[in-house]
Amino acid sequence: MTGSGKYYDDLETRSSEQRLKDQIAKLQEQLAHAKTNSAYFGEILKDVDPASVNSLEELAKLPVTRKSDLIAKQKDNPPLGGLNGEDIGSVANVFMSPGPIFEPGQSTKDYFRMGRAMWAAGFRPGDLVYNTFSYHMTPAGHMMESGARAVGCPVFPAGIGNTEMQLQAIATLKPRAYVGTPSFLKILLEKGKEAGMDMSSLKVASVGGEALPPSLRQQLQDMGIETVIQSYGTADLGLIAYETEAMEGMTIDEGIIVEIVRPGTGDPVAPGEVGEVVVTTFNKTYPLIRFGTGDMSAFLPEGSSCGRTGPRIKGWMGRADQTAKVKGMFVHPGSVADVQKRHSELKKVRLVVTSSDNVDQMTLQCEVDGGSEDLKAAVAQSVQSLCKLKGDVEFVAIGSLANDGKVIDDQRTYE
Repeated sequence: MTGSGKYYDDLETRSSEQRLKDQIAKLQEQLAHAKTNSAYFGEILKDVDPASVNSLEELAKLPVTRKSDLIAKQKDNPPLGGLNGEDIGSVANVFMSPGPIFEPGQSTKDYFRMGRAMWAAGFRPGDLVYNTFSYHMTPAGHMMESGARAVGCPVFPAGIGNTEMQLQAIATLKPRAYVGTPSFLKILLEKGKEAGMDMSSLKVASVGGEALPPSLRQQLQDMGIETVIQSYGTADLGLIAYETEAMEGMTIDEGIIVEIVRPGTGDPVAPGEVGEVVVTTFNKTYPLIRFGTGDMSAFLPEGSSCGRTGPRIKGWMGRADQTAKVKGMFVHPGSVADVQKRHSELKKVRLVVTSSDNVDQMTLQCEVDGGSEDLKAAVAQSVQSLCKLKGDVEFVAIGSLANDGKVIDDQRTYE
């Protein structure tokens, strides 16, 4: 039963042996489905007998499909690169994330499996959820709404922007639960205080899309948010892992299998070693098998003081490639390169990502001979258009950028 007490369902407290047995059975079923119904996985699995994949060791012998490859695969075989396991005409939505990368959405209950993370954050049936993730093009807003409704919560689809109207909505509707990035929650609370508007109804927050340093969590708690729990997921996979009240790393969602592999390979690393997060999902619409996220993490020992028995990871620990997540959106090296291609005056570029007071900032450093303010404004417009985020532009002398192959220089720290 879902949401019957402390835990979202009985899956969270089953034995490790039972979990593995259940997941291997689902894995074999998923392999058979993908082999039959997905053009891409049908080719990859053509010589694989799904029944023979009866352990995690056998799963590790299958090839890894990396998120970084999706742009090219989808361009060659639009819209989903043949990875879908159901006909495109039967899905409820098709979303677009920066890259661009396209993902399917389905109308089935909690398609992205976010309800489990929200339950852990303290969301309960009847709580009004204030959802500030975007509903435009990307799936984030829909991901969180489907999770909240699975818990039994009505949702206010706030999205982003229109801060003054958002403050009025919070003061009037008095939602108990917040969903969005932690930095935007801080902005809402600070601006609400400045405007003399009552934000005190907000008590629990399920946050994601960016780092949550201990300092920011403490600031939010000092401003009245009793519980701030972060989740980790992607547009392709939905929920991957989530914090619990124990604050002992992140518990892996029950609807997937996670491996940690050596970046650039499909080889699992030793327990506790940092590597790339590779996920196999049981989603029939988008049956991603050994999907390399490009994110880095490491396993923690199984079992948590909260009572959940599933495997845990340390959380998001950076990128295996140069792709950066900024304000909840992925920025790809290819998009930065496209900015340079649009302006012949730019000899070399580097996108520097920093954080000030827990708010992400981007600056595109451009080697250019001179350069006018009109050119700077045009480049800034290209950054917003191609990277889907605003960024500053800085002109530097030709030859001044390091010759190290970096297109994106992520200088953020998460102490």
